[in-house]
Amino acid sequence: MRLRSWRSISGHSARPGGGEGEGGSYNRAKLANNCKLGLIAYGIIDREGAFTEVGDKLYGLRGDEVALYEELGRHILLNLRGMTLVQCLQDMVAAGEEITLDSLREALAERGVHFPRGGKHPSMMRLWLAKSGIIVGSRWQVNPIRLRAVLGVDPADFPALAQFTPQQRSFLLALANTSITTPQPANEIARLAAATYGVRFPDKSLPQQVLNALKNAGYIEATKTTTGRGAKPFLVAPTPKLKAEILGPLLEQLKGQVDPKLVDLLTKPLVDIVEEIKSPHRYTAGMALEALAFKLMRSLAMDYVATRLRASSTGGAEIDLIFQSSRLVYSRWQVQCKNTARVALDDVAKEVGLTHFLKSTVIVIVTTGEVGSEARRYANRIMSDSNLAIVMIDRTDLEGISANPAYLIDAFRREAEHAMTLKKSIWGIAANEKNRRSPSIP
Repeated sequence: MRLRSWRSISGHSARPGGGEGEGGSYNRAKLANNCKLGLIAYGIIDREGAFTEVGDKLYGLRGDEVALYEELGRHILLNLRGMTLVQCLQDMVAAGEEITLDSLREALAERGVHFPRGGKHPSMMRLWLAKSGIIVGSRWQVNPIRLRAVLGVDPADFPALAQFTPQQRSFLLALANTSITTPQPANEIARLAAATYGVRFPDKSLPQQVLNALKNAGYIEATKTTTGRGAKPFLVAPTPKLKAEILGPLLEQLKGQVDPKLVDLLTKPLVDIVEEIKSPHRYTAGMALEALAFKLMRSLAMDYVATRLRASSTGGAEIDLIFQSSRLVYSRWQVQCKNTARVALDDVAKEVGLTHFLKSTVIVIVTTGEVGSEARRYANRIMSDSNLAIVMIDRTDLEGISANPAYLIDAFRREAEHAMTLKKSIWGIAANEKNRRSPSIP
């Protein structure tokens, strides 16, 4: 479909009360041309004035304003670097930076998006995203609930998962998050899924209640390792269908938010990512370090919020990210990955100092080296004196997770029980002190 002529648009653009003289005609023509250029820049029409595929879709929604602006918002986010803008805004808020057009221009330039000094391109995009509620107010505030709704890529809403039980859905997501294509023990994937998604799996009927349906649907390959009495657990491996319909949408959530190289890395097993961290090239090592944080947190079904410190600014030595979860209760996780031989006390102290500003409840420190004894003692003291939990994942843990993804659950459970033990000891001391001070009842 072709739009009306530009002269017609020029006439339509006339403001009420505008003059009909030479100046008025010039202004109308200029306004019409700006309108044309905007439609072209946003991919709604081509240079001949015909609707693009996107334009046709939007035109078909002209009678439903809510659906129209949601579709436009989705197009901006996924096809016009809108997610880069949104992610940049979230990163700047997480870092405590004031958002102005000047500071935003510099931050976007670091992400490979450039607009001229004095240009108002982000402001115009903000106004269009505000139409669908993604950005609210005049302070560049992102509404994450509307963002997820407009993108429509919440894992719980994947059409491919609708046909399955909660146990079957959780098993598929856990298997997809490992990115391992070779056969794995089904009971280990079930253990990972149970801890991550809070579902219970049958002890003796996993094939009948979970595996058979997934195999028949074409998402997994499941084979017995032995036959007869004392058979070992089934081995399961993902099929191309699982990668296309489950893993694909999982990664779709990150497109536009992060470097495309990072998305590519997330399709690899953890052992390959750890190997890339050893690269002598800082960019490659930095991307792999960021992928490591994503891999671990997404295996726990955590939602990515923002990147506070990028690996590019530390020569690939460390990365700071923020994740969150709203399962049962809200929690915010502050994650630091370090590609250094040793985590020192100062590294932990810096993260603890940021928790008040970031409103974090959990600190996760992941290192390709080891955690120093002073750093551990300091973390113990902080956990004893506050409601913070500090999780330490070192090289030995990464090796265990690389060999068996379900080991991640063991590592985090170990750290959780350690934190609980520390807090219980303090509670016991406080209770004894209270009882000592309270007068006895005769």
